Amino acid sequence: AKVLDPQFQGQIKERLNSRDAVRLVSGYVRPALELWLNQHVDYGKRLAELAIKAAQTRQRAGQKVEKRKGSGVAVLPGKLTDCESRDLADNEVFLVEGDSAGGSAKMGRDKETQAVLPLRGKVLNTWEVERDRLFANTEIHDISVAIGVDPHGPADEVDLSGLRYGKICILSDADVDGSHIQVLLLTLFFRHFPKLIDAGHVYVARPPLYRVDAPARGKKPAAKMYALDDGELTATLDKLRKDGVSEGKWTIGRFKGLGEMNAEQLWETTLNPDTRRLLPVRLGRFDFSQTTDEMTKLMGKGEAASRRELMELHGDAVEIDI
Repeated sequence: AKVLDPQFQGQIKERLNSRDAVRLVSGYVRPALELWLNQHVDYGKRLAELAIKAAQTRQRAGQKVEKRKGSGVAVLPGKLTDCESRDLADNEVFLVEGDSAGGSAKMGRDKETQAVLPLRGKVLNTWEVERDRLFANTEIHDISVAIGVDPHGPADEVDLSGLRYGKICILSDADVDGSHIQVLLLTLFFRHFPKLIDAGHVYVARPPLYRVDAPARGKKPAAKMYALDDGELTATLDKLRKDGVSEGKWTIGRFKGLGEMNAEQLWETTLNPDTRRLLPVRLGRFDFSQTTDEMTKLMGKGEAASRRELMELHGDAVEIDI
């Protein structure tokens, strides 16, 4: 098409804008193209998918949220109470449920090697969240900046040289809500920080549910004992009976949450490396793809039917107080 008076778009004139030219070319091309597309439906579908994918990519690029930076360096979150040591082998960060428990943890911790990051409420379920949109959530942004590792996929080459802590410990209440927060954080690490689990950096802290105050017995002085669950409580009471303590001479306290523990109790039961219980997070008997399938069943938005079936099959095996 020879255009006598061409009109171009914009300053750099990268596109012809003459209406007559558009009408002319469209009139010649469109009928032939429509005919061809009707005869080659598969090619038409592939072209449409290509256009849709390009549009989605542009949309995602527009929604991408970057890590907040100040003077070129990622700024550590204000809620993080950092440790003094820079030795990766010793350093630990505790992701703590709630500010009240965070307060006890900050007072009871070892300032040299233990850092505390309190989290507000339930963390976002990130199983189906795009990696580029993760930093739109403040809690997840703070976790990523605090540990010094960017979100990544299982096949990505990831730089762990910025990792600031050798142990990342999830510390939540020993109740149903605490378990839910634990699952949400494990979902985040498995989905978006899988290399941390591979390298053995993720742990779950096990705070006790009961405290037993035992009186002096024989040569043994009065003591405080802690039990993780009902099974351990029964075992502790049986041991006291064997030691000759009369029935009911002991007192049993039940912790509603970490916020009820004072700094000394939290150090004694959950933070002190000599007396605490830390559960390392590993893939276990499943391989990565099997675990992914299981997690999709548990955390996927469209998997309500699978979860219902799971509860119908195994609901009687669960012992929880709701």
